[in-house]
Amino acid sequence: MSEAIPVTRTVDHGTAKLMPDVDRERAWLLTVDGAPQSYVDLDDPAYLEFEYVRRLGYALDTVAEEGRPLDVLHLGGGALTLPRYVAATRAGSRQDVVEADRGLLELVAEHLPLPQDAGVALHAADARAWLEAAPDDSADVLIADVFGGSRVPAHLTSLAYAQEAERVLRPDGVYLANLADAAPFGFLRSQLANFAALFEELTLIAEPGVLRGRRFGNAVLVASHRPLDTAALARRCAADAFPARVEHGPELRKFIGSASTVDDTDAVPSPEPPDGAFGIG
Repeated sequence: MSEAIPVTRTVDHGTAKLMPDVDRERAWLLTVDGAPQSYVDLDDPAYLEFEYVRRLGYALDTVAEEGRPLDVLHLGGGALTLPRYVAATRAGSRQDVVEADRGLLELVAEHLPLPQDAGVALHAADARAWLEAAPDDSADVLIADVFGGSRVPAHLTSLAYAQEAERVLRPDGVYLANLADAAPFGFLRSQLANFAALFEELTLIAEPGVLRGRRFGNAVLVASHRPLDTAALARRCAADAFPARVEHGPELRKFIGSASTVDDTDAVPSPEPPDGAFGIG
């Protein structure tokens, strides 16, 4: 068998590189302009390498009974790590992936193809525009993991965007988002305020060091109209090799504090991460 070699290609929004993992035979790391974007093991799609992706996976595991097929909308594609995970753990699911970078989608389809029966449709489109055109009550889960470079684009950080997400979700649907911030958490609090204005139940998953303001890092937001099994989610996150805390209820409302919702006209991207925050090696 020939040795896997790195692949580098100029895509629509930068330079993408696929690098084989020396420790796992058919596993690949995708970077764009040097920033890690995705990790995929083609032989074991349920394997999640990145800590924040595992937290999204734990949340996905708790939104419905084990193995139940779901209709999932992914905003942000990368190397399709979570669509592969859902296809592997919830056979029969129907999934749409919206990725603004057509060149990146083509690179991934060529070198890391999905199984024929994966039930995943790929769309090269802007996430907000696609969401605004999507039908009401059409998704069980909406996962937002959209970064332009290393920042969430401003048009995906407003209350109007959150309202579109709420409209597209079914009444018992669940919204999941990967966000990133550091103390004093102006951006993260504003995002929580947006979704608190629309959803009765909010949960935040992050490493204790991030929540204590010690460093910049990822935070996973979970929003729904129905209570989720936060106790099971907390157990999964606490048992991870990189433990995370699950905040909800009064403690999370206290964290949001007096933060206001964000109009489209005032929306800004997530903060620029400090040098090396998401680097490799």
